[in-house]
Amino acid sequence: MVITPKNPSESNREYAFRTISENIISLDIEPGSMIGEQEIATMLGLSRTPVHEALLELSKSKIVDILPQKGCLVSMIDSELIREARFLRITVETALVEDACELAKEEDLKYLEDNLELQEFYLSKDPDKLLALDNEFHKSIYRICNKMQCHYMVSLMSMHFDRVRSLSLHSVKDLKIVSDHRAIFEAIKKKDPAAARSAFQKHMARFELDWNIICREYKKYIAEPSR
Repeated sequence: MVITPKNPSESNREYAFRTISENIISLDIEPGSMIGEQEIATMLGLSRTPVHEALLELSKSKIVDILPQKGCLVSMIDSELIREARFLRITVETALVEDACELAKEEDLKYLEDNLELQEFYLSKDPDKLLALDNEFHKSIYRICNKMQCHYMVSLMSMHFDRVRSLSLHSVKDLKIVSDHRAIFEAIKKKDPAAARSAFQKHMARFELDWNIICREYKKYIAEPSR
């Protein structure tokens, strides 16, 4: 488990939630692992209460399953939950990229462009850093549209999809992630909602190919199909 410092603005619960989430998404905590409240609390230097609260919040999205007297079981990668999370993201973010075409200010465009330059730098160097920049790129579009509560709700469910994104950055050799983001950015910059929608949906459609590669390379992490 990778432990990062607590941010000054974070509550103990938020710190526990962020740390556990990041480790699950990066697969530093592997699918199928058991994790315990006291163990995590000790590692983070917290009491059990904020860790318990964080795990309860995570259990709402089914990324962990709380087992009384045993601990928490980290879910296997489930194709049905991934597709549901992907559906939610497509539904919400298609509308957002269209709205961003009208709402984005010059400083917003500068922020997105700076983010893209960093993505290009880290593309072949650091998959974890690239994923963080990818997340920030999409989060910025929510921020431009003043929809940060929506971002929280979508990101909670999206952890299932985010694990696949993390694996994809380590497995897929012909990555189109930065060029996809560049196309979304250019459409927003040109105030072209139709082009923004098309670029975003093309970006999300790459999942099908990535999923096939991941199923071959990481079979041990994939849940058996429900019958």
